[in-house]
Amino acid sequence: MDPAMFFSLLLLLLPLYFLLRHKSSRRLPPGSLGLPIIGQSISFLHAMRENTAEQWLQNRIRKYGPIWKMSLFGKPTVFLSGQAANKFIYTCDCSILVNQKPLSVRRICGDRNILELSGLEHKRVRGALVSFLKPEVLRQYVRKMDERIRKHFEMHWHGKQKVSAMPLMKILTFNIMSSLIIGIEGGAKRDVLVELFQQLIKGALSVPINFPFTRFSRSLQASRKIRMIIMDLIHERRAAQKQQPAFPQQDLITGLLSLRNEDFLVALSDEEIADNAITIMIAGHDTISVLLTLLIRLLANDQAVYAGIAQEQEEVAKSKASGEFLTWDDLARMKYTWRVALECLRMTPPVFNSFRKVLKDFEYEGYVIPKGWQVTWAACMTHMDESLFPDPTKFDPNHFEKKIPPYSLVAFGGGARICPGYEFARLETLITIHHLVNKFTWKLCCPGINFSRDPMPTFKDGLEIEIKPKIPVEVN
Repeated sequence: MDPAMFFSLLLLLLPLYFLLRHKSSRRLPPGSLGLPIIGQSISFLHAMRENTAEQWLQNRIRKYGPIWKMSLFGKPTVFLSGQAANKFIYTCDCSILVNQKPLSVRRICGDRNILELSGLEHKRVRGALVSFLKPEVLRQYVRKMDERIRKHFEMHWHGKQKVSAMPLMKILTFNIMSSLIIGIEGGAKRDVLVELFQQLIKGALSVPINFPFTRFSRSLQASRKIRMIIMDLIHERRAAQKQQPAFPQQDLITGLLSLRNEDFLVALSDEEIADNAITIMIAGHDTISVLLTLLIRLLANDQAVYAGIAQEQEEVAKSKASGEFLTWDDLARMKYTWRVALECLRMTPPVFNSFRKVLKDFEYEGYVIPKGWQVTWAACMTHMDESLFPDPTKFDPNHFEKKIPPYSLVAFGGGARICPGYEFARLETLITIHHLVNKFTWKLCCPGINFSRDPMPTFKDGLEIEIKPKIPVEVN
């Protein structure tokens, strides 16, 4: 070989050599990043839709161990699993790991929503949201929520022989969320929002390539339209407050507009209010409707669990006068019902996996996780851990009879990162189940039906059920 050519080739190869040497010295987790941009996204989304995502993860855990790398939604990603990993993620210094959803979610929900923020910014927005969603405030909404749930059953269930449970639960949760979060009680505007949110959610977890007619493109269009509606509402509420100040707890938007600069709780901008209203609407609408649908399927299939819930709810009903609304204290008596709901969340968490962004290189279990990558974890990995939940594949509400180990059930997050809407979800779930089991009996039209994830659990037939009115409970 000509010496000049040799040295030229050497000069070209040296940077590659040092790059590879540098990478090998970083002790990256095992695994493969796959194809550029696409990575394992298509394979993972296919597994989600086939309801085999847990097996998809377990296959890679068997191959690589509890820590491994891949590429999801355009970013190099490290998967972590286990109770210790959950604790690390939920308590990690925000200078190392910060909230960051996939690009598709960020583009749709906005950069200023609580899921994207960290440190003082997260504390500030979380404080604003908790001021509306804390138990002492939610006490005031029990009657309002009870009224809407009763009305829902009268309008959509009574007089019917068959109903599709999942679409009706989505209608119910959306109506409650639109009332208490953005203050829209009904009418054409709410109907438009229902369709837009359904379109938005379908593309929330997708490959972020904005080509016409893709899910992501349609979801972005829906997001822009929703944002315009919410911004109009914000301007209307601000103008109304100047005329006549409203109670801060009237709805979330009004409440956030009513905040004053106190300590770290600086009043939120219009963009922050819009971003967080959209995020909470998505989270509350889909997760609670999924939980309620799964409970309907469970109670149709498990007569022992149904009997336990029916007995508890009948006792609550018997203590009430005819037409009397439920109270916060009534909900506190529904302990078995909530244990069943928690077990449902353990077995089938509505949100399959979550993400964090790596701000600087850090070492975990002997591996270096590079700056700019993302970390993901899946709730099912600890929910199905037999060291935390004995006989984990068996549905057993007694798993929650005693206090469970921290960071083992993470359907609502964990530690300081636990979902601020936890109590809101509990209220809506308990009130709905109370009226459902006291007003109806039901059976599945297709007993063996299962669900797919798109990205939330969804039933092909909407979980069609045959319903019969129940003889009212005698009142003392």
